[in-house]
Amino acid sequence: MMAEKTNARAESTRAAILRAALREFADEGAAGARTGAIARAARVNKALLYYYFKDKETLYGAALDQAFGELFQRLHEILDRPLAPREKMLAYAGAYFDFVAANPHYPRLVQQEMMRAGRTGSPHLQRIVQRYMRPLFAKLSRLFEEGKRRGEFRDVAPEQFVPSMIAVVVFYFAGAPMMRMIMGGDPLSPPRIAARRAAVLDFISAALFRVQGAEAAASRARAPAPHPEPRRNGHRREGRR
Repeated sequence: MMAEKTNARAESTRAAILRAALREFADEGAAGARTGAIARAARVNKALLYYYFKDKETLYGAALDQAFGELFQRLHEILDRPLAPREKMLAYAGAYFDFVAANPHYPRLVQQEMMRAGRTGSPHLQRIVQRYMRPLFAKLSRLFEEGKRRGEFRDVAPEQFVPSMIAVVVFYFAGAPMMRMIMGGDPLSPPRIAARRAAVLDFISAALFRVQGAEAAASRARAPAPHPEPRRNGHRREGRR
């Protein structure tokens, strides 16, 4: 019983450090973040922080794994559901949106990591891609193929559509300060987030889903007009009655 309480306390402390680290790294990046600020936010001393994570780089890598791993688990579960392609894609996009809405530090953390990787290189990016991003993209690609085979999706390339879908989900949260200045009010208020979620799913549906009937009508509208039948003696030739 005592060992269980000790383990639970240790897990709680570690989780508190990671939550504080996620916020600090998202705001300041790996270089600018301060372990002292993380320790204060987690309400632990620096010695205890270094007991769980040997240095700042290790803590940063653990924070990345925490963020990407949680998202991966949610989306992986969606892609394994026995749903039709349309339903599965909307569930996937909705789960992605809900995760980012509940974790506003996530877009900033990803942006910081991409900037760092492009500027000085990152010892973590390859692991993140191999462990989380590639498996998700492989499953998404199979979903696109199934959707096209069943006539539910337009003939789009996953490598083009997926980055666009992610941008539609993430940019609103990454750009919230600018959205506040442009549109007024709080873009992260529950009503505005609910409206944005509905708009995102509608946008993805319009961009990806094949609309039966509407596409056939559009195809007919694009087809060249038929030539009139030849006339005889100034009159249109008519078939026998």
